[in-house]
Amino acid sequence: MNRYQALIQRLHNGDQILIDGATGTEIEKRGVPMVNSAWNGAGAMTHPDIVRGVHEDYIRCGAQIVISNTFSTSQHVLKDAGLEEHFELLNRRGIELALEARTNLKTPNVLVAGGITHWSFTGQIPPLNQLRANIEEQAGIMANAGADLIILEMMSDIERMLTLLDTAQKSGLPIWIGFSCNLDELGEPHLLDGPTLLDGVKAIRDKEVPVIFIMHTEVEYIDACLKVLKDNWRGPIGVYAHSGKFVEPNWIFNDVISPEDYAAAANSWLQQGIQVVGGCCGIGLEHIQMLKNIVTNT
Repeated sequence: MNRYQALIQRLHNGDQILIDGATGTEIEKRGVPMVNSAWNGAGAMTHPDIVRGVHEDYIRCGAQIVISNTFSTSQHVLKDAGLEEHFELLNRRGIELALEARTNLKTPNVLVAGGITHWSFTGQIPPLNQLRANIEEQAGIMANAGADLIILEMMSDIERMLTLLDTAQKSGLPIWIGFSCNLDELGEPHLLDGPTLLDGVKAIRDKEVPVIFIMHTEVEYIDACLKVLKDNWRGPIGVYAHSGKFVEPNWIFNDVISPEDYAAAANSWLQQGIQVVGGCCGIGLEHIQMLKNIVTNT
């Protein structure tokens, strides 16, 4: 049984799993330059020691899954930032740095997930046929580099999500999905580009998706999102919420939730039956250390 199969068996047994916190905002804190239209996706090339160090620190905090710093290394994002020539390097090194962190700390059971998204900081998203070709290449690079799974992050549009899912599955890696949501005036969760969360869940119920997350979503919106998932999804559920605000190209940390308050919120999510918990933008090492104290089976 490989490390991924072992983790899935643990989920089936009812175990709780701790994942990492934000990588992008954590490396921002440590001095990795932010790039207009591409977050800090160049970090694997310009500051590999910092990126690797963040992965190592999360593993020391007890994270059993670390996500590569590849949220902003999709081909269309790098093109908008004038970094398209580094597409292969950034995606390969993004995975390799997480693998090196695992090796350095002698934690062979930690999983490395490649993060992929259709999101664009400029709103310029390629047509579906081009998106399909781009993602097939990106997922293949990650699989060849040694990723254990892929997480589709910040899914906000159903048609593009399905394109990414069907294409990324060609890599042979398991594909998990992270939805990002707002609430409408009636308190109903919607994906950021408009469709309801319910419609998003229905679209993938027969698509062999092992785990669904609510990610890059305000802490106070999570309970409403979890109600939709619990009523309409029978597989394991995860949460990695965010806190703070994005003012391009930087994340603003002034109003980030305290580690204690985030742990209290996460404890309530765990009591509702979610099994995988961590953090997205603004949620850092101190938050994940607090989560370790409440997540069982770490």
